Amino acid sequence: MIAAAAREIRDGEVVFVGMRLPLVAFAVAKELHAPTTIGIFENGVIRDRRPLSPIVTMGDPPNIAAAIACSGLIDVMALLQRGRIDLGFIGGAEIDRYGNLNTNWTPELRLPGSGGAADIASFARRTVIIMTHEPRRFRDRVQYLTSAGHGTGKGWRQSVGLSGGGPSKVVTSLGIFSFDNSGEMILASLHPGTTKEGVQAATGWPLRSAPTVTETQPPTVDELTLIRQFDTLG
Repeated sequence: MIAAAAREIRDGEVVFVGMRLPLVAFAVAKELHAPTTIGIFENGVIRDRRPLSPIVTMGDPPNIAAAIACSGLIDVMALLQRGRIDLGFIGGAEIDRYGNLNTNWTPELRLPGSGGAADIASFARRTVIIMTHEPRRFRDRVQYLTSAGHGTGKGWRQSVGLSGGGPSKVVTSLGIFSFDNSGEMILASLHPGTTKEGVQAATGWPLRSAPTVTETQPPTVDELTLIRQFDTLG
């Protein structure tokens, strides 16, 4: 999942990097295929190289050491609002068919909340979402809207004044998903060992597929080496 997510980062992009899994994916991409990518972090850190050693949060010292800049929340959020971020890389606890995310609340749990994810989802030119694929997470409608995807479908983002492009890909533990012209998520790639039936069983709505569903390229030796180096918590 992390290798597939890292491949969504294009060399030269300015990437707003969210917590946990996006931190690892950014480090992998930076080392292997996106050397000129710039990473922007919610705490104000801006860096042009991968962290010097494994990190769990963006505020860990290895993410601050050798950074281009250590400014503040207002500075990096201003970059978002000015349209300077190519890719927002975020996760969520729940997602629905239009890529809307919930990280605030369910009847059973009080979740961490938005952080900067609502701003990233609103203003980045495109977003890539990475998350574990489970029935409780892939719901027909999220129980609380924290970070906007394509809302209720085509044209919704424009109607509410969101300038960013919204989600372009969702990378999960089972496959990779894109969005069709209606703004609905569709299955584009299956990870090795998974099936359409298995993905549907973990998805809370009738899932549609792209005309051609491919198999995700397995992680390379170099990708696995870096993932094991930077994801020390597994």
